[in-house]
Amino acid sequence: MSWSDTYIGIPYRDLGRQMSGCDCWGLVHLVYRRECRINLPSYLHAYHSSDERAEVARLIGNAAASSRWHKVEDPEVFDVVTFRRGQLTSHIGIILRPDWMLHMSEAGARVENYRLPSWKQRLIGIYRHEERIT
Repeated sequence: MSWSDTYIGIPYRDLGRQMSGCDCWGLVHLVYRRECRINLPSYLHAYHSSDERAEVARLIGNAAASSRWHKVEDPEVFDVVTFRRGQLTSHIGIILRPDWMLHMSEAGARVENYRLPSWKQRLIGIYRHEERIT
């Protein structure tokens, strides 16, 4: 049994930050709060819908450029992985184990291999939060 089993199947809900439903940032926010004891910003007032990909991309870009997140080459459990949707970096998931991530899809939270071509060609970076650096 893995920590991720608790989250698999959470339904997609725009701007959701709870077990009852999440968007992709909401899932990261929820997992970090519950599993890592790290309180990330909710960004609830920073965008009105996850369909606003430019706003989501701006938030992800700002976080990636901040001193709180560090780009890494050797991912560990709970690192976050970012992806392009079209021209914008507007999707995020959580490393579960080597090559596998937990992320939110329109069908709900699921586990997928981020090294498969459909994800690998869109992968932008993998980041570790400063509170998780040992």
